[in-house]
Amino acid sequence: MHRTALLLLSLSSLVGAQWVNLWPAAAPGAKPRPAGSETVKEGGRLTDIEIPQYQVYAADKEKATGAAVIILPGGGYGGLVTDGEGSGIAQWLNGHGITGIVLEYRLPAGRPMVPMLDAQRAIRTVRANAKEWGIDPAKVGIIGFSAGGHLASTAGTHFDAGNPKATDAIEQVSCRPDFMVLVYPVISMGEKGHAGSRNNLLGKDTTPELITLFSNEQQITRETPPAFLAHALNDKVVPPDQLHAATLDLL
Repeated sequence: MHRTALLLLSLSSLVGAQWVNLWPAAAPGAKPRPAGSETVKEGGRLTDIEIPQYQVYAADKEKATGAAVIILPGGGYGGLVTDGEGSGIAQWLNGHGITGIVLEYRLPAGRPMVPMLDAQRAIRTVRANAKEWGIDPAKVGIIGFSAGGHLASTAGTHFDAGNPKATDAIEQVSCRPDFMVLVYPVISMGEKGHAGSRNNLLGKDTTPELITLFSNEQQITRETPPAFLAHALNDKVVPPDQLHAATLDLL
């Protein structure tokens, strides 16, 4: 009976997780394309995303801690692996009383600022809806995997307090995450970083200024939120060496 109840709770969480458009109108820098027209490749990898959306997997009220985590799947900035690095993570978080928000962010395709804008908007959205969703606005974190880890670290090093004069209430709140969880993340856009992610985000003919701006180990300040980093030493895709500088700067 106990296992059946747990299963029903899990299923109700999944059913309630509906896709919601991240932006009320056209997203900044968007290319016209209807939602649902994304290309799905083998393994549930999404490409051609132009309408960023999110799903809220609410923690059970009896277990809820008030914390929420925005989930950024990886895919080298050329696609999104939304199963194992998206909904699966949200369900795991729910088991620990944490609300998970899966974000399908736009892929850059020559627009390096676009993924960052979507991540920032997602953080603002969660904070703006904190009361309605049963979330503590001071416990809004972000987790990212591989290139999603780069985007998470970008959100943690490029943020603002919001625009109090904005007509959109969501834009009035801070986009600084309270903590970051970076799992086998791309961190640097330099030589030690992942070349595929760099090329997809910045382009093959990028500038030194953009490389520095998105090499997030160079963007750490006293305002950078705390981070948990996890990486395998034998990772052949995303070199772990790039983490050494970031770890030292965080100490």
